[in-house]
Amino acid sequence: MSNKLYPLKFHPILKDKIWGGQKMKTIAGIDFEPLPNCGEAWVISGVPGNETVVKNGWLEGNNLNELVEVYMDELVGEKVYEKFGEEFPLLIKFIDANDYLSIQVHPDDELAKKRGLTAGKTEMWYIMDADENSELISGFKKESNKEEYQKLLEEKKLREILNTEKVQKGDVFYMPAGRVHAIGPGIFLAEIQQTSDVTYRIYDWDRVDGKGNSRELHIEEAMDAIDFKAYPEYKTHYAKTKNQTEDIVSSEYFKTSILEFNQPVSKNYEEMQSCTIYICVEGKAKIITEDTETEMTTGEAVLMPRSIEKALLYPLDSCKLLEVFVP
Repeated sequence: MSNKLYPLKFHPILKDKIWGGQKMKTIAGIDFEPLPNCGEAWVISGVPGNETVVKNGWLEGNNLNELVEVYMDELVGEKVYEKFGEEFPLLIKFIDANDYLSIQVHPDDELAKKRGLTAGKTEMWYIMDADENSELISGFKKESNKEEYQKLLEEKKLREILNTEKVQKGDVFYMPAGRVHAIGPGIFLAEIQQTSDVTYRIYDWDRVDGKGNSRELHIEEAMDAIDFKAYPEYKTHYAKTKNQTEDIVSSEYFKTSILEFNQPVSKNYEEMQSCTIYICVEGKAKIITEDTETEMTTGEAVLMPRSIEKALLYPLDSCKLLEVFVP
């Protein structure tokens, strides 16, 4: 049995959410029994207490952080290991919003560390499916400030100054720490983010659970995290060419490209300083390395250890993959 690292798939960690729906099953093929609905599936996670466990090959049963501990730079890459140590730096999720998520914001690294947290949270969304007229909230439509924001929040009129975007399949939104946001009903998306589970809820639409309890809000904590500026453009535009990897988002935390392909594409990772993650957002493909073949279908993610130098991505039908690495 070869003890070489290979493309890794994990069991998703499923989260029952007040706003979750059924698309995790219908779009991503993820069975969430016995949960009544499923809002989030964490498909690659090293968040303490929420580590995903390998489901393929001889490393089956090991969790992601155990692998980082044992294989270090062989798994994540030398630079990534130097910077993050035994913490896997990215968290990959699918999110199904059957209702509005809370209006929320995430702190940046500086504020997070000041508050004793390991890291802030910058993220991006790739819209895999959207009902007609679906929309989301991203940032402010005009510049605001603490006073105006506070007043409108108290009057439950915060939406008046927030920017709303109509969305459709294939749209991309980058959400740097500090940007107020909320995913709206009818949206199913892939989320790529820093490994951090810190969210400051600003407003939760006056919702209560089955026991009549509202979810906790973090009004004070959020105040110092918010970027009150307005930006000319919130949607990310990218080139849509076939059989060629196109960049979508470059941040200091992750670099994401998209590959829409219907013919084999060969990849060379020798120059890479990081492991690579593939997220299948449409169709079905096979990843062929020197000694393995790994199939992936919509709603799956695969972690390519840094020690793999070459691979052939082979479409099993027309396919779209997001390719993610740590720059």
